[in-house]
Amino acid sequence: MPWVDESRLDDPEAMRALDSRDSLRSLASAGAQVRRAIVSAQEAGVDRAAGGERPRSVLVAALGGSSLVCDVLDLLAEPGSPVPVTTRRAAPLPGWVGPLDLVIAVSQSGRAVGPLALAAEAARRGASLLTVGAADSPLADVCARARGVHVDVALAAPSSRTALWSLLTPVLVAADALGLVHCPPSVLERVADVLDGVADECRPSSESFVNPAKVLALGLGATVPVVLGDGPLTGVAATRAASMLARTARVPATHGALPDAASQVVACLDGPFGSGPDDSGGGRSDDLFADPYLDGPPAQRLGLLALRDPDLAPDAVALADAVVASARETGIPVFEQQARSGAPIERLASLVALTDFMATYLALGLGLDPSVSRHVTELRDRTS
Repeated sequence: MPWVDESRLDDPEAMRALDSRDSLRSLASAGAQVRRAIVSAQEAGVDRAAGGERPRSVLVAALGGSSLVCDVLDLLAEPGSPVPVTTRRAAPLPGWVGPLDLVIAVSQSGRAVGPLALAAEAARRGASLLTVGAADSPLADVCARARGVHVDVALAAPSSRTALWSLLTPVLVAADALGLVHCPPSVLERVADVLDGVADECRPSSESFVNPAKVLALGLGATVPVVLGDGPLTGVAATRAASMLARTARVPATHGALPDAASQVVACLDGPFGSGPDDSGGGRSDDLFADPYLDGPPAQRLGLLALRDPDLAPDAVALADAVVASARETGIPVFEQQARSGAPIERLASLVALTDFMATYLALGLGLDPSVSRHVTELRDRTS
């Protein structure tokens, strides 16, 4: 069972020494990323994307730490976009993409193979291009040769995971200008305020018993995490949280969104990580007299992180309440986190920011550098 060192989480100097690339500082800059990216997007002329006219369709290409850009635009555009919005992580580019369509490719380094290949193929077919990434990168070069619009990454960050808002904001500014989503600069300014608020609550100097991100890290650190969103918006946040737990904290986590995931989550309560086959249903009790040296470490339990949206219909709220109640009755640890009120992107930002900090604190509590993974480095060496 992993052991999270609470004393380390209450020692800013110890965390700073372990956090070699200042991940916590980069996460705290999320609000500044939004404000600077609004300016960068406007200066780059994102309103001129697709010739300033509404395209026949929009395809968004991003992967890895940038992949949330795809999920967010899909989420926000689905209810009212007048044109279809699709997403891709890698080639091939769908055969229907042509001169009437807009392809948005996002890569912090400007070198990610998937978005770069999709952008290059879109340029060959004469599609309009909007790219977000590093200046003077291969992606920027492809965009320039296609006479598209390129937005430079606003602020430096150690990874695409911590540069999320520099990558997402220009896409939202462009989508608003094209009439695909309602996300004007005034809404994005409020998003920046939300991100600043979460960063203040989750600052490293805030003690572990009052810091909401540290509370979640300590609670989920000894469990097999399940991150559950109670609807489409929180489902996107759950996907991001599970990705951050795996990539940043090196803790595998499953995720899902209601209503689809209700039965699979509840079914797991009967399994070896839930109540277990020998439990009578009232929740498994631990033996106070168990000797961890003779009897071995206690079995790991599921831990449910329920992400809640305050703007849900009553029937969806009832289903989420029922799933949470079933988990509590089983006796597994349950953590509920409600999004702040506001526009959809504000609500989403409040949950993403909190769980980003949570995964980073969990990594630090486990004695891991949030930004550097030996096995990821070896994988890149073997595939380069």
